[in-house]
Amino acid sequence: MKKAAIRFILSGTLLATGPVLAAAPTAAQTPSEILEIIDDVDRMMQGASSAGSMRMEIDTEHWSRSLEMQVWSLGTDYSLIRVQSPAREAGTATLKVENEVWNYLPRADRTIKIPPSMMLGSWMGSHVTNDDLVKESRLVEDYDIVISYEGDRDGEDVWEFTMTPRPEAPVIWGRIEQRIRKRDRMPLWARYYDDDGTLARTMTFSDIRTMGGRTVPTRIAIEPADGEERTVITYVEIEFDVGLDEDFFSLRNLRARQ
Repeated sequence: MKKAAIRFILSGTLLATGPVLAAAPTAAQTPSEILEIIDDVDRMMQGASSAGSMRMEIDTEHWSRSLEMQVWSLGTDYSLIRVQSPAREAGTATLKVENEVWNYLPRADRTIKIPPSMMLGSWMGSHVTNDDLVKESRLVEDYDIVISYEGDRDGEDVWEFTMTPRPEAPVIWGRIEQRIRKRDRMPLWARYYDDDGTLARTMTFSDIRTMGGRTVPTRIAIEPADGEERTVITYVEIEFDVGLDEDFFSLRNLRARQ
């Protein structure tokens, strides 16, 4: 794999969701239309300020766990995630400021800055990595994108896109495939392949509904291709344009146990 920063479509979903999307055109026949569709979805997983709560359920070969979390974000550069339960992990938190990530461990009362060597490590024991939280790039900038299928799938009119990285692009995936339904440009799934063309993981988006006045996928499942494990993230509630500023995303607030 390329040893560079990852752009991961889930990462924005973990932290914020963008504006309601306009109805999609009935066909995409030009490169500019293709880029517009992908950029709309890419930006939907980002957004302005938000605050909410989510549940993350992790199933591995040897154990399972469920975490309840509070989440805050400001644009794409600032986010704070704090565990509320279970009680033994309450107060554990992650802060992202631009391209840097810190974790706070309340039991040890320690703040740890994540070094580059640990960016591909698991975040909170899940199938999300620390690097996924950074999301330094955008799909339309780092990938060449073509429509690989357009038409009916399971009763839905959809586009399916294939994305291959541009030379020297700062990404780790050898290829991404994505299905988007036409009527509202909602992502349905994304498949990530390594440099050898082997499927590495699949993300499935579901439970699309209105939350905080915006239409969003509220359930995201991440499933590695090499086993029965998975991580499922479910939004419980989220509000937008909540008046946060950069000062909220501080190391002091990272350690707060509110």
